[in-house]
Amino acid sequence: MLAIGVVLWFVSGTCGSYRRRESGADSKQSLGLLMDSTASRGEAKQETSEVGKGSPSRLRALSPFLLVLGFIIALIAFVLQFSSKKPLQPRLWTVEELALYNGTNEALPILLGILGSVFDVTKGRSHYGPGGGYHHFSGRDASRAFVSGNFTGDGLTDSLHGLSSAEVNSVVDWRKFYMERYIYVGKLVGRYYDSQGNPTKYLKGVEAKARRGAQLLEKQKIEEAKIPSCNSRWSEQDGGKVWCDTGYPRLVKRPVDIALTGKISQRCACFKEEELGQPGLEVYKGCDYLSKVCLV
Repeated sequence: MLAIGVVLWFVSGTCGSYRRRESGADSKQSLGLLMDSTASRGEAKQETSEVGKGSPSRLRALSPFLLVLGFIIALIAFVLQFSSKKPLQPRLWTVEELALYNGTNEALPILLGILGSVFDVTKGRSHYGPGGGYHHFSGRDASRAFVSGNFTGDGLTDSLHGLSSAEVNSVVDWRKFYMERYIYVGKLVGRYYDSQGNPTKYLKGVEAKARRGAQLLEKQKIEEAKIPSCNSRWSEQDGGKVWCDTGYPRLVKRPVDIALTGKISQRCACFKEEELGQPGLEVYKGCDYLSKVCLV
C-alpha cells in the first residue's frame, strides 16, 4: 500500500508539473495572438502557418508524460500482483514447523493436522485463531480430540489408541470435512506419514478400522429401521418421557454397539402387543406393561 501511495503522489506531481508547463505555454500563445491581431491578412496566414508548425512540439512535450504514465501503470500492476500472499503449496511438514502456524503470528496462515493431513484454515480465523473455539486444533495434529472432547494436555494427541471403530470412523469423517471445506497443504511427518510422505502402517490400520466402523453403523441403521424408535422429550421442569404412536415402549439392547464401542447400550423401541413376549425386552421402571407413555 505504501508503494501504491508513492506512485499516486508521483502521478499527481507529474500531472501538476505538466499542467503548469501547459498553462505557461497557453499564456504566451494568448499574448502572441493579441499582439498579432492588428497584423495584415498576409501576416495572419503566416502566423497560422507557424502555429501549425508548433503542434509537433506539443506532442513532443506530451510524449515523456505518456511514457511515465505507462511506467506507473506497469508498476502498480507489479505491486498489486506481489502484494497478495500466495497460497501454500502441498509439502511435507515437521511437528516443529506446524507449531509455528497456530494463529499467533498474523503474518502466517493458520494450519492444523488431522490423521497426518495438513490443512490451511486461515479463512476460519475467527474460529481457529487465538480466542476462537477451535484454536486448540491449530498448529498441531490433535486427531483424538475430534471425538474425545478432551482439549487439554494429553487429550491433544494424534494417537487413536483405544478408540472404537465407530469413533475412528468419525475422525476419518472429520478429515473428509476438511478436505471438502479447506485447502490441503501437505502431510505431517510422524505417526501417519514417513519422511518420504508415504502412509505408515498405523495410518493403514486406522483407515481399515474406520471402514469396519462404517459397515457396522450401516448394519445397525438397517436393523433399527425394522423396529421404529420411541418418541422422546425432556425438560428441566417435567423431566423425560418416551412414547409410541403405534405399539409400546421397551428398552432393547443394541448388539452392534458391542462391536462398535466394546460396550452394551440400549435404545427405546416400539413393539406391537403380540411382540412383547420375545426375550430381551425390558419394561421401563415404574411404567405399566401396556402403557404407551413412560416417564424416564
